[in-house]
Amino acid sequence: MPHFTISAQDFELEREAVEEVVDGVLPDPVQEHYVVVRGRRYPPKQVIACATGLDRADFTTHQARRILKRLGFVAARATRNEEPPGEPAGEGPQRGRQAAALAPFTGKWVALASPTDVLVAADTPEDVLAWLARHERSASCGMFRVPVPGSSVEAEGAAPQ
Repeated sequence: MPHFTISAQDFELEREAVEEVVDGVLPDPVQEHYVVVRGRRYPPKQVIACATGLDRADFTTHQARRILKRLGFVAARATRNEEPPGEPAGEGPQRGRQAAALAPFTGKWVALASPTDVLVAADTPEDVLAWLARHERSASCGMFRVPVPGSSVEAEGAAPQ
């Protein structure tokens, strides 16, 4: 198990454990740096704080990025008009980038800042709205439920029961 020292405290972290601890956590808005955990972009300090219980003020973003990269996570800097690593350049909306951006969120409610930038994804529209209000953000490109492949009801846009 990989060993790390953060803020003079020793931690043993594994990739799978980090993924599990943030699984039910909605990502905070990404300012400059992000790490991809199970298809979602999180601020690196949010992930390390969740995994260790440390306060975010106890370590730097660069320390968090370094640790997460050692665990095998993709870490990058957010820029305008970026194309995340491994994204397709195919047919359809946004040359396939929109479908790739939404793929990890099938069945979830999403709020979009741009056609390929998912601000937040959650199980209910109320959770999405609460996140938007808490972070003073708006979904300039809409909020909707990502259809589950093969489900004609959701693909037609019917409201969930």
